[in-house]
Amino acid sequence: MSLEDIENISPQPIGYFVGIRFSDTGKSYYFETRDGSLELGTQVIVETVRGLELGSVSMIPVSLSKYQSSLSLKPIVRKATPSDIDAFEQNREQSRYAFKYCAEQIANLKLNMNLVSAEFTLDKSKLIFSYLADERVDFRELLRILASHFHTRIDLRQIGSRDKAKMIGGIGICGLPLCCATFLNEFDNISINRAKNQLLTLNIPKLSGHCGKLICCLKYEDDAYSELREAFPKVGSRVTYQGEIFRITSMNVLTKIIKLENYNAVHFLNLEEVNKLPKVMPEQPKGK
Repeated sequence: MSLEDIENISPQPIGYFVGIRFSDTGKSYYFETRDGSLELGTQVIVETVRGLELGSVSMIPVSLSKYQSSLSLKPIVRKATPSDIDAFEQNREQSRYAFKYCAEQIANLKLNMNLVSAEFTLDKSKLIFSYLADERVDFRELLRILASHFHTRIDLRQIGSRDKAKMIGGIGICGLPLCCATFLNEFDNISINRAKNQLLTLNIPKLSGHCGKLICCLKYEDDAYSELREAFPKVGSRVTYQGEIFRITSMNVLTKIIKLENYNAVHFLNLEEVNKLPKVMPEQPKGK
């Protein structure tokens, strides 16, 4: 190997990336470390966009050479010390008081906002309040009251109902922890058209999640249903069967069973049988 070849070799990443979780039910986030000996459950101090936070290792260290995301990694600062853990517990207790105090001030100011959470960063350099609101809220007076009372930087964040479900967590209709609280990074625009595409009964309460929005899992099988439906005739089209004209009123793309109806009878046929039936062309409107 020549000197030029050696110079052109890309340096291998030094270090590891690990998964860190900030709550028992929350999702894991990747952070960078040079300590390959971190074990599951080890509590560490990490640097986040909000400041220093305490989390626990949820995934053993993996070489950075296997990291495939384009997102840059923030570092693990250190393993948590007993004083870090004590500070975390004290902050959690004081956050409860901060939540109660802020809720009282919201009520006194008659602001149209629903407080969801209050949380100190580990070093108490910032106090973060999250709230729900249908419209923009003028919280300048509230901000002044909170800053003068707590003597730290106040961050008031308006979140959506999906973000609230992500923060609080829960069990979905499938019996598993909510997807948004475990692995979903972004919320796609879930429309009722996905339910229609999957031939679901349009019962909005049953199709809604804890957040009150359409369940995110409607998107998981949507592409598969779209592909399967390409082989099916359209609902509402007409065919001739046993000498009579029937309309296709529903279908099950998984079992490949299609329902035919007219005023005299109802039949359930498989897809292969229906595709062999003569099609009845729609009537063209008569010209003037």
